[in-house]
Amino acid sequence: MANEADVLKALEKVADPAGRPLSAAGVVSGINVVGGKAFVSIIGDPARADLWEKVRLAAEQAVAQLAGVEKAVVTLTAERAPQPAAQGGHHGHAHPPQGAPRQGLAAAVANIRFIICVASGKGGVGKSTTSANLALGLAAQGWRVGLLDADIYGPSAPRLFGLHGKPEVADGKMIPHEAYGVKVMSIGFLVEEDVPMVWRGPMVSQALTQMLGDVAWGPLDALVIDMPPGTGDVQLTLAQQVPMSGAVVVSTPQDIALIDARRAVSMFQRVEAPILGIVENMSYFLCPHCGGRSEIFAHGGARHDAEKLGVPFLGEVPLDIAIRETSDAGRPVVGADPQGEHAAIYLNLAAKVKTLLETQTKRAAPTIVKG
Repeated sequence: MANEADVLKALEKVADPAGRPLSAAGVVSGINVVGGKAFVSIIGDPARADLWEKVRLAAEQAVAQLAGVEKAVVTLTAERAPQPAAQGGHHGHAHPPQGAPRQGLAAAVANIRFIICVASGKGGVGKSTTSANLALGLAAQGWRVGLLDADIYGPSAPRLFGLHGKPEVADGKMIPHEAYGVKVMSIGFLVEEDVPMVWRGPMVSQALTQMLGDVAWGPLDALVIDMPPGTGDVQLTLAQQVPMSGAVVVSTPQDIALIDARRAVSMFQRVEAPILGIVENMSYFLCPHCGGRSEIFAHGGARHDAEKLGVPFLGEVPLDIAIRETSDAGRPVVGADPQGEHAAIYLNLAAKVKTLLETQTKRAAPTIVKG
């Protein structure tokens, strides 16, 4: 099986835009070998994106030729991971490469049966509301469920669940808050609501791995991860370090949102994370006064894309004041009105996700390969 040293040697054959071998140019910021998959991160100059894309493709091809590598994924980043400060000279041991999995992370999630990422390519499409109600829907079916708010820049879980205050710590692990039978963890519990998180990418990824690995989740049937929008550092960190069971992609039906939703689907497919399906949020509006239906953001776009992409369509969620009001009040609609029509939509979504998870093979956990 290939290891980090093999990957670095393969990258010696690929030159950066200045003609230097990648291995010697100091631009390889992370290497993970996960089973038969090799993940490589390369620091590139966004102003020369066209040239760096050619380098990326060449690197991917070189690594893919290694014995034992079934798939190579090379990504470009403009962020340089922070290097450990030297203190008192050489320590007599090698520091792990930037981007390598934390050895305790696999053990931390070993008691979690399924890890579900709820994602979108664009913000503001209702991903966090969907995550919260999906988690409650799974719990309503008897599952032990946790929710991790991975949107470091815009955490929503504290407001959605009506939870506040720093979590207690026991045996070096944070104890997650709990609401409606769901364990909840968010960076929002650790900072004031109005304090902005002015962090660069590597810090965000480190915070995420700590919230995953340093929380006493206990045995869970499902951990729902409310992802930040986009396809950046956090998504890559999770793909490399966490055994994702599948992804739920949320989009509104309008074209501008669907473009980014397709990017999210493509990103998960690239790292071979199963796509559980697409949800069309704000699918239509029913006037509470006259009962008339308006398709404010168009209608059916997510269903059409799901069919085109060959992934399940999980359902339509309307744009409705009750969903907004219960979310703002810290009482997700599945918990606030479990017998209501809106809760029924999310409960049906959760039932579909549960069935899909139980009928598929769980993705193998990452193997940490030492160079």
